[in-house]
This record gives sequence, C-alpha cells and structure tokens, in this order.
Amino acid sequence: MNDTPARPDAVLMQGVIPYLAMAGRAAEACDFYARAFAAEDMGRMPMPDGAPGLMHGQVAINGGALMMTDHGGSGGPPSYAFGHLQLVVADGRAWWDRAVAAGCTVLAPYERQFWGDDWGLLADPFGIKWAILQTGPQA
Repeated sequence: MNDTPARPDAVLMQGVIPYLAMAGRAAEACDFYARAFAAEDMGRMPMPDGAPGLMHGQVAINGGALMMTDHGGSGGPPSYAFGHLQLVVADGRAWWDRAVAAGCTVLAPYERQFWGDDWGLLADPFGIKWAILQTGPQA
C-alpha cells in the first residue's frame, strides 16, 4: 500500500475515468483488483479527519485509471447504477480465469459471441460488473 499517491502517467489520466463510491470498502477493492485484474496501486489517501476509510484510492488496470472513495457513507452496497466496466485485452481467457479465481462471480460465460469477439461478464464482491473482451479474428 502506498500512502502518498504518485503522479500517474499522463496517459492514465485521459478520457473518462470511472470514480466509484465504495461505501467503506475502497481499500479492500484496491487489494481485490490487484488480485483479480492485475491492478497497480497508484496510491491511497486516508480521510483527512482520521475517520476510517479512504478519501481517494486509485489503481491502474490494463493501461487505464480507476478511482474510488469511501466518502459519502459506509456499509451496504455502492449506491449508484451503471452498466459495467469493460476490459479489452489480448489474452481474455487468462484475465477471465484470474478474476474468477480471485472471487468474481460469473454472470455471462466467457465465450465467442455472435459479433465475433470473446466476451464474458463478471461481478466482483463489491457489486461492480466487469466485462472481459478479446477481439476475435477479423474477416
């Protein structure tokens, strides 16, 4: 664990960065994502008033940033709704197998889809849905 966030590479800070409210489980999520998705811990900032939890946590996964906070409450599942986070990777089966071994639940099996890519959908222990996609052969 790194208490002082390093300045991330500028490439990680482009585009839209998901920022998740983790209801008191941000540190646990950072650790889990390292096991499930080979996340690199970019730093964690504790709550400034000494309260439990993280004001900010950031990991890098597959060349992109994911930010989290415990600000706004604790206990219970995250209080937001969206589709899923999608990882487009060169070795989808390895990513899938690692995530399942770490404790993700299969929502849709990882297999060749009608559009030609290998894709599957998982849920992590925090209620976040993750899709793993490996592009299929091009015609």
